[in-house]
This record gives sequence, C-alpha cells and structure tokens, in this order.
Amino acid sequence: MIDQIVGGNWKFIVFLSVFFTVVACKHEIPQPLISSGGIDPGNGNTLPCDSDSVYFNMQILPFLIANCAQSGCHDVASHQDGVTIVSYQSLMNSNIIDVGDSTDGDFIETIENNDPNDRMPPPPAPRLSDEQILLIKTWIAQGAQNLNCDGGCDTSSVTFNAVIKPIIQNKCQGCHQGSSPGGGVNLSNYTGIRGSAIDGSLLGSVEHNSGWSAMPKNGNKMPDCDIAKIRIWVDAGSPNN
Repeated sequence: MIDQIVGGNWKFIVFLSVFFTVVACKHEIPQPLISSGGIDPGNGNTLPCDSDSVYFNMQILPFLIANCAQSGCHDVASHQDGVTIVSYQSLMNSNIIDVGDSTDGDFIETIENNDPNDRMPPPPAPRLSDEQILLIKTWIAQGAQNLNCDGGCDTSSVTFNAVIKPIIQNKCQGCHQGSSPGGGVNLSNYTGIRGSAIDGSLLGSVEHNSGWSAMPKNGNKMPDCDIAKIRIWVDAGSPNN
C-alpha cells in the first residue's frame, strides 16, 4: 500500500525536494563586486567613503559657496565673468577647471594669486586656507569627479576643536569673518561661535528654523549629520574642548 502511494506521488515528492533546495540556497547567490567610494552603477546606492578620494559636494562645495557664491560675485544672479559656483555642474560649465592638471587653469590661478586685485575671494575676504586649496588640487588631479559616498555619522565624541570648528570653517566662515562679517556675526573664533550657540542663532540658522536666516546662505542645508553634531555640542553647553 505504501509503495503504491509513493509510486503515485513521485512527481510531487520530486517537486517539493527541488523547491526546498532552491529556497535553502537562495542566499548563496553571489552579489556583484563594486569598488569602494562613488556610485554603484548597478542600483544607484551610495557606497562607503574612501579616505583617498575627494567628494566635491561634501568636502569642497560648502566652502566654495561660503567664500565665492555671494551677491556681486559668483552666485546665480551675479555670475561675475560668467562664472557661477553654486553646484558641481555650474562650476564645471564655467570652464575654469583644467581637469587632471592641478597646476593650471583659471580657477587655480585665481585662488593662489597673491595680488589682491586678482585673487579670489577678493579682499577684504581672506584667502582660502592652504588645506582648502590642497583639497581642490587633489580633487582636480583625481579628475574633478562628482563622487558621492555614505560617510556614516559618528557622534560618539563631539568636541569643538575636532568636530565643530572644521564644520564652521568650511561652511560658515567664508561669510562670517574679517572686519565686516555677514550680519555682524563673526564665527572666526571660539568666542564668536559660542556666542551664536548661546543666543540660539547657530542652531536656528543651520536648521532653517522660522525666524532665523537660513545658513549656509545661497547653499543647501547642511547634512543632517553636521546639524546633529552642532546640536550635541550646543546642548552640552558649547564647551571649548
């Protein structure tokens, strides 16, 4: 009797055997390998950041907007000398980058120029820092690519000197320094930054809250990770650590 049941259902038994084998092995299908940094062309997901690569939108655009994309200079409305610096595409369309050659090109010449009449940003704004210029040169030497990455958000140790100060330097100081800082707010030192933290203007501006002037001016809102770090520092009492 048993032999007859088995014999009559052998096709069904084989089907179940194949089905469960496929399900059990489904997770073993190999995934395509992709390089670190940049964009995965297969599905558009951002990949982990590569410490050897320069990411324009994350590392360079913020301080270019703060130092160059101002009214009367290189914002959309002014576009002095036909140059607009508000995005990757606008900068590249301005034809001032000699891709691959970090020693040449109009852009490098103007930011390194020691003549105050020809230098960008023009006085009284200070010259870009050596670190910023080196970062731009490295980006150009790497092909001036528009790479993106997911850098994660490490908020385990938020200190003023290691975390907050670099954020302010790269994304705010272009407007808020020197003898005539934007809005009368000087963020070139700890005292000025702490003052803005205490009166609420720092968080109010970077979070684009109602009643505050949205910062960075003429640029996109800061990444959520940067804002979270500023909030943590402010909530801790804005220490000079």
